Amino acid sequence: MVLEKLSDSLKNTLQKVTNAVFVDEKLINELVKDIQRALLQSDVNVQMVFDLTKKIKERALKEDEPKNMTKKEHLIRIVYDELVEFLGGAGSKIDIKKKNFKIMLVGLFGSGKTTMAGKLARYYKARGLKVAVISTDTWRPAAYDQLKQLAEKAKVSFYGEKKEKNPVKIYKKYKKDLDKHDLVIIDSAGRDALSDELIEELNALNKEVKADENLLVISADIGQAAKTQAEAFHKTCNVTGVVITKLDGTAKGGGALIACSVTGTNVKFIGVGEKLTDVEEFKPEGFVGRLLGMGDLEALLEKAKEAISQEDAEDLGRRFFKGEYNLIDLYEQMKAMKKMGSMSKLMEMIPGMGQLKIPKEALEVQEGMIEKWRFAMDSMTKYELENPDEMAGDRVERVAKGSGLKTSDVRSLLKQYKQSKKMVKMMGGSEKGMDKMMKKFGGGMPGMKF
Repeated sequence: MVLEKLSDSLKNTLQKVTNAVFVDEKLINELVKDIQRALLQSDVNVQMVFDLTKKIKERALKEDEPKNMTKKEHLIRIVYDELVEFLGGAGSKIDIKKKNFKIMLVGLFGSGKTTMAGKLARYYKARGLKVAVISTDTWRPAAYDQLKQLAEKAKVSFYGEKKEKNPVKIYKKYKKDLDKHDLVIIDSAGRDALSDELIEELNALNKEVKADENLLVISADIGQAAKTQAEAFHKTCNVTGVVITKLDGTAKGGGALIACSVTGTNVKFIGVGEKLTDVEEFKPEGFVGRLLGMGDLEALLEKAKEAISQEDAEDLGRRFFKGEYNLIDLYEQMKAMKKMGSMSKLMEMIPGMGQLKIPKEALEVQEGMIEKWRFAMDSMTKYELENPDEMAGDRVERVAKGSGLKTSDVRSLLKQYKQSKKMVKMMGGSEKGMDKMMKKFGGGMPGMKF
């Protein structure tokens, strides 16, 4: 979980509100102190924390709750609203509306520019764009090879010159090839600090590239120092947005996020893991929703679209409701889930699920079990996959031996399949039944009505 400690602290704080008998000034003061403590531990600027909690307290004491909300729900809504505003409000999306759109990544050594270039290339390719990456980092010897490997994994075009020391010459050489793409991502060189030499190099490159977006890549572990870096690059390189990397592995990430938002340079993307798929467009509303355990359905749907086509999803849905669901369908579901990311990341996106204190170890065990089920299905015949109800003892033993698993693992797969079939019957075998079931899960925590 990104900013896991901050998220846990905020969820515990809101749980106090949920469990309270009634809302009074004492409860509001406790809430404010808990939020202050949580944010300060995440390296957020002291003055900014006090300004935020002052707004929360003033609204909580003065505002009357709307007719469709209880006092508790309204208090949680205030916390949500103010945290969203704190992190940049509506956010700032990159709209690629023209051909040959150019994004140039700038930043210091160790910020993760090259890795982010690969992640963004894969992100936009998955959305149907023809993408190219070009290496203009002539300072770091491994930058060329690293970006080339990432481009191959992302299945996008790669350009660069390993021996050339002038980044402008590299770009000019491949300009005609780059013009054929919908999106071009330029990986620039960095330094240990923002020096005159780096500024001159970036300005010369940007003058040639005429980038539509200049994104400053910052590592989350620099904390509040992100503000100084963002301001310095913004003044010298005309930065249009910030990308924060390594947000999953540091308590200082809160400081970096907020420090950037106050410069007026919006955070556009965040890196949330080491895999090529671990990048997200930064949307404050969804991000705060996850921090508070309210979920982020928009991000979940984005991941789902990448993992499975709408046509396949609709076909699977029709088969499911007709009772034609078999192990082949279950297998396709598992493949799609694997593409979407780890179970713990998916759980935090589902409204209400982030509140459940399911141990990370338990989720990892479940992920391991799903992997075993996939091995079992790989060892089954087409007939067995289509007719799992006919899997008898001898078939189970054969599949277990063929996949290197225990018979209990194969039986647990069959049990999971039967539970899925049972769920269809519970829902009445129809889409209306599905709607009824979703309403049952829609209760979540107070404040989920919005």
